[in-house]
Amino acid sequence: MADSFGQRLRQSWARSDSALCVGLDPVRERLPSHLSQAPDALLRFCREVVDATADLVCAFKPNIAFFNAEGAEEDLERLIEHIHAAHPGIPVIVDAKRGDVGSTARMYARELFERYDTDAATVNPFQGWDSIAAFAEHEGRGVVVLCHTSNPTSAWLQEQPQDDPAYLKVAREMQGRDVDNLALVVGATFPEQLAEVRRAAPTLPFLVPGVGAQGGGADELRQVFASGVDANGQGIVVNASRSIIYAGTGKTYAAASRQVAQDLRDQIRRARDRRQT
Repeated sequence: MADSFGQRLRQSWARSDSALCVGLDPVRERLPSHLSQAPDALLRFCREVVDATADLVCAFKPNIAFFNAEGAEEDLERLIEHIHAAHPGIPVIVDAKRGDVGSTARMYARELFERYDTDAATVNPFQGWDSIAAFAEHEGRGVVVLCHTSNPTSAWLQEQPQDDPAYLKVAREMQGRDVDNLALVVGATFPEQLAEVRRAAPTLPFLVPGVGAQGGGADELRQVFASGVDANGQGIVVNASRSIIYAGTGKTYAAASRQVAQDLRDQIRRARDRRQT
């Protein structure tokens, strides 16, 4: 991978004219009945969603836990292979939230970047830069660091202490590293904090969860783009998972996923364009 993750992400934004990322969180019990008992059910389900939505997105984000829980690690490997082969140029971000130090961190980085060949992975910074360095050392691979997450109780730790909260310390530290393979996870459900993170990290891309099934809607999207974009009007990757992949049932589920993804892509564009006018 000669280009940095940041370069590939910017190229994907330009190619797709989209800031949408489809999260791939397959649960066997929620799959269409014609797939649910197949040995490679998770792969087949996600592959159909990917193929139906690839022209609408700037990235895909499979969540490793949903594959690991089913013993379907091979499905994840084959899914990433498929995305790279069938839809080159679309970055894959594996949502793993790994966080450890030393030799353990190096093994996690090898797992994600060498075994799964993902373009980027989410990482937990709780143990400091030592828990991120092993990932950042992989040339061309992206490290998407948890900053202010979208879950309701995140403020309990991330917004403490009040005079210099942890999420802003994370943002400043990652911005200060001045490398083109770092990004931040910043939830759409906390728009004021997202604006503060952008001021602290003016050039880093943001992976923004909290849209769709997690509660964020049109108002949140408008606020995300009003205060979250970088100086070039980019820097945002809006993730939606369950609201897209479970949009339909039966054999037409992928077409339903495409329709919901297209509607959300267009809603994101309107939020972006309104900010630019």
